[in-house]
Amino acid sequence: MIQALRTFTTVSIRTKAHVWASCCALFLVGATLSGGEFAWAAGRGDIHKLKEGFANEVPKPLEEVGIDPRQGSKVDLNLSFTDHDGKKLALKDLMSDGKPILLSLAYYSCPSLCNFHLNGLNDAFRKMPKALGEEFRLVVVSIDPSEKPELAKAKRQSYLEAYGRQDAAAGWHFLTGEEASIRALAQAVGFKYRWDENQKQWAHAAAAMAISPDGTISRYHYGITFDPKVLRLSMIEASQGQVGSVVDKLILYCFHFDPQANKYVLAAFNVMRVGGLLIVLVLGAFLLPFWTRNSKASEGEIR
Repeated sequence: MIQALRTFTTVSIRTKAHVWASCCALFLVGATLSGGEFAWAAGRGDIHKLKEGFANEVPKPLEEVGIDPRQGSKVDLNLSFTDHDGKKLALKDLMSDGKPILLSLAYYSCPSLCNFHLNGLNDAFRKMPKALGEEFRLVVVSIDPSEKPELAKAKRQSYLEAYGRQDAAAGWHFLTGEEASIRALAQAVGFKYRWDENQKQWAHAAAAMAISPDGTISRYHYGITFDPKVLRLSMIEASQGQVGSVVDKLILYCFHFDPQANKYVLAAFNVMRVGGLLIVLVLGAFLLPFWTRNSKASEGEIR
């Protein structure tokens, strides 16, 4: 239940009335769902899943905010945005070398959730063996069409400084864009958000999406804290074999992603197949000298 409470706060609702209504809804869900079921629904950012646990109507702001995961669907890589230097580009330009991207929808003037989310990603990046950009890139797209490249550039610079590796600058992309492109991208990945006129802020959830070079949505990472190993493996998986070592690919073969546990777990059948192959190789290594000696002995007898 503690995990459910922590995850549920990823939905950014600011007004006191909304907070009170959300707390009431949370209490009712906790009374009707098991802790694991509720954590699963909230962790996925899918507010509609929460409705199944109680009869009361979910507050309207919650219905309009959340994430409907669309894993396996494709993003239009021709969508155009403006980068932190004011240059127009399409998403496909950021994957022209075959590397995947980790996509995050946020906005740069956000006073809370976006910062927590990006800070969590940055913490994970710092613990990875390779610099950001070597295996994949981070692409942050502002959901606020009024934000301009100057703000994106300042935000990017602050995270580069926190990351501590200026040589990895090529792996960081902070974009702005027109409302039509932003909405199209948000709809493609199932990211639902709304403008809160009372608080003058965007209400939204927090998630980062692994996008393959062909635009396929490979994996969702929800919330504000991330396991660097899980995050990196998901990006290697999204690369479709373009990045990662032989060991990384063997690990992915032996493990599959469990969305409820939010980690990679052993795939028993694949482990058995790998184990069987290793046994054959080991036996072959031991028997090969024996076969070679017998073959030479037979040839000597024939002569």
